[in-house]
Amino acid sequence: MEFCKGFLWGVSTAAHQVEGNSQNQWSDWEAAGRIRSGDACGSACDWWNNAERDFDLARNMGLNAMRFSVDWSRIEPHEGEWDLAALRRYREMLDGLVERGICPMICLHHFTHPRWFEQKGAFLSPDAPELFERFTRRVVGALGEHCNRWLTFNEPNVYSAMGYVLGEFPPGRSGDIAASIEVVSAMARSHLRAYRAIHELQPHAEVGWAHHYVALEPVRRGPDRWIASLVNELFNESFLRLMQYGKLPFPLSVLDGNAGDVKGSCDFVGLNVYSRFHVAFDLRHAAQAFARLFVPPHVPQGDSAWERPYGEAYPLALRRAVERAKGLGKPVYILENGVPDAQDRIRPWLIVNAVRELHQLIAEGHDVRGYFHWTLTDNFEWTEGWHLRFGLVALDTVTQERTMRNSGRLYSEIARRNGISQEMIAEYGQLESATGKTS
Repeated sequence: MEFCKGFLWGVSTAAHQVEGNSQNQWSDWEAAGRIRSGDACGSACDWWNNAERDFDLARNMGLNAMRFSVDWSRIEPHEGEWDLAALRRYREMLDGLVERGICPMICLHHFTHPRWFEQKGAFLSPDAPELFERFTRRVVGALGEHCNRWLTFNEPNVYSAMGYVLGEFPPGRSGDIAASIEVVSAMARSHLRAYRAIHELQPHAEVGWAHHYVALEPVRRGPDRWIASLVNELFNESFLRLMQYGKLPFPLSVLDGNAGDVKGSCDFVGLNVYSRFHVAFDLRHAAQAFARLFVPPHVPQGDSAWERPYGEAYPLALRRAVERAKGLGKPVYILENGVPDAQDRIRPWLIVNAVRELHQLIAEGHDVRGYFHWTLTDNFEWTEGWHLRFGLVALDTVTQERTMRNSGRLYSEIARRNGISQEMIAEYGQLESATGKTS
């Protein structure tokens, strides 16, 4: 199962999770004791000092692409004050990737921003789109020479849901569905201004965003199906609808902030796809629109998060996501796909089946141009700290020693041959053969 020439085999990362020693709103969240595991990010994967060590790993694995983000708080630590040394360091990273033959894709906002922006209300601030455009112009002006693929935002739906509905991300508000929709709309309008600014500076640039898509499975007909449809509309569909139609359906349209001009403002769709959740109507979950999302114990899954299962590992979710994104009429990149799996129990199975599903989708005519695994080395997983391990490469956080997992060797072989072999499918295609036991 070979892929077309030029298909991108990459890994995705995020600045806060790999650089270490940040000074953003997530640093304050950690200082307030909001990391469930009690871990401290510290120097993380030490990228601020030595990202090039992992760039060498990626090159030696035969990868040809890497997605990374810049931390707004490093570049503009105080409103209107720019840290040129931080921009030079990001330029060094970018140059390092290009020198190693690795195509970069830069994300401008991966959940973090400066404290001063958070204190203004973040994306609920009336001047948020203007401030984000100003930041975008500064970054593209400094780094644009060696990068022409840009992501404005990583997962606006996750940022808004976790920060304003579930209360697990800054600013920690719970049950405020109206505010979450307002944030999604504001981020869409910020995206539009950044999209136009990038194309003004780089007419031939490709600009998109990374959208998190979750497969939702109602337990029964009736109320469960209705509530699953509502969760799908609020979470999966909100930002997608703004990009495709420029508006949300009534009554959500009351909150969309006249985002009509956003329609069509992307050159590709990035998809982050991990899990399937089962959905049941439950009056005890009013803050989550009366939806109880859960993972049955018998389905394939990686390591559990601190308080609950992370999600069902479900390669077919890629099909649902790609088929949904087709309506936008743009090329697609899978920009995150992976599983927390410290012992590498099911990650090889997931990778082989994800790649096999993408090959079939391309054969059916879907324009999928790359697969980026999450992630290269174990990193600091937001509220879970070091508890969840997503890396193709294991990280010792004390010594910074890297150890290639079997899944890393497998992914390296896939990237080098630009596809998967029948031998890979025979060894890893079925969960029973991949793990030695029945799922």
